[in-house]
Amino acid sequence: MSMPFFAPDDNPGASFLELLRRTGPEPFATADVSGYVSIPHATTCVALRFSGGVVMAGDRRATSGNLISHRTMEKVVEADRFSGVAIAGAAGPAMEMIKLFQLQLEHYEKVEGQMLSLEGKANQLSMLVRGNLPAAMQGMVVVPIFAGYDVAFGTGRLWDYDPTGGRYEEKEFVATGSGSLHAGTVVKVGWRSSLTEDDAIRLAVRALWEAADADSATGGPDALRGIYPVTASITSTGWSRVEDARLAGMVDEILVEQRARNGGETR
Repeated sequence: MSMPFFAPDDNPGASFLELLRRTGPEPFATADVSGYVSIPHATTCVALRFSGGVVMAGDRRATSGNLISHRTMEKVVEADRFSGVAIAGAAGPAMEMIKLFQLQLEHYEKVEGQMLSLEGKANQLSMLVRGNLPAAMQGMVVVPIFAGYDVAFGTGRLWDYDPTGGRYEEKEFVATGSGSLHAGTVVKVGWRSSLTEDDAIRLAVRALWEAADADSATGGPDALRGIYPVTASITSTGWSRVEDARLAGMVDEILVEQRARNGGETR
């Protein structure tokens, strides 16, 4: 395969999607799904701001109808050094969308010699979600959360999307997926502008815990298998995933509180 060449007036520029359109198939071409197909779906994710950036977290369960298809799915993914994506909806198109998004950001940086602005990244993801609309009309909906640290303004920012590609910046927190009502309520009650990074991580873990307790499609922490929510913070130093050992300690604290609330042993 040879490298493509373009005339000066036909140059796709730094847009990776435009390059694909000129040289290859559409990234989200639709297929005939006339029969019933059981498609794995990702479920609950949350993101919230704290004083030094943002925290993103997602449970690990993917479901196909009433069955658990995956127990260890990673729904919170690093987009680049200062941003991340959390996905809910049809798992296959969602993971493909994330891969294209990562390539788009890398392509832009290599062509332009600098990173795309955080708001520019949010716009690019909006275009990918909009490109998935034909598949969404067939039931393969993808609804991501985008969050990151804006180095130009020195603060964390986050966005949610609708299936048509509409993007909406949120000032405090956002939740998506089947358990978003329960997780969002927990975060809404506990969120403060003065939250530290540790406080924000604890709040995100508790939100997913409560969502799993009320929503069958959301997977709670599984100490037996060593499965804990994918949790990451994004600050001025970049993306940092929270270690499972740290999350296990927070889950143990929640268990102690639950036992005390139910009148059981606290040790």
